[in-house]
Amino acid sequence: MATTADPSQRHLLVVDDDDRIRDLLRQYLARAGFRVTVAAGSAAARRFLETLDFDLLVLDVMMPGEDGFSLTRWLRARPGALAATPVMILTARGLADERIEGLTLGADDYLAKPFEPRELVLRIQAILRRVAAPPAAGHLQFGHCSFDLGRGELFRDDEPVRLTGAEARLLRQLALAADVAVDRRELVAAGGDIGGRAVDIQVTRLRRKIEPDPANPRYLRTVRGVGYMLAPD
Repeated sequence: MATTADPSQRHLLVVDDDDRIRDLLRQYLARAGFRVTVAAGSAAARRFLETLDFDLLVLDVMMPGEDGFSLTRWLRARPGALAATPVMILTARGLADERIEGLTLGADDYLAKPFEPRELVLRIQAILRRVAAPPAAGHLQFGHCSFDLGRGELFRDDEPVRLTGAEARLLRQLALAADVAVDRRELVAAGGDIGGRAVDIQVTRLRRKIEPDPANPRYLRTVRGVGYMLAPD
């Protein structure tokens, strides 16, 4: 991932098997100021991802052969910075189960087809702003786990624990307000999650990574009627 300060240098990879939609996305995103590379399927996308740096991936779910979910799973399992590349999923049906599956796999946001191109641009810009947010310094401890706020990295007994980009941003947002309940609406807005389900999914995933007993959380607590609170040692 190679996010830069100049919006004209933000490089996007668009993956869609529909020639017409792929070309329309390329044209519209280019007019919005992005550098755009397109791929007609997952195989071509993998080749690009292994040789070029991208700031964000716009990925159709329903494709012949390897679908968008499998490509997202593959991406999140890559070593190094590649695994943290933000992913915007496009789904033709907009089904709740499909959206949830994409978010669970580590996608940063989703948009159901048909969509307004302007909304896609706004969501992409929101994701890129979150990725480029200046880091804070310091560490927080949760039993055997510690979180480096500056790097957005989680460790358990000094061994790294992989976080998706969305998980790292949520954990950092809660860490910056440690021991204070953060309004769920604020977390939803910061994550660009219109439906609000992504925050709940990410909290569940984070609890599995930092809590001794995820079913009875000690550190990442639910505050009824408000939202969530991170309570480090």
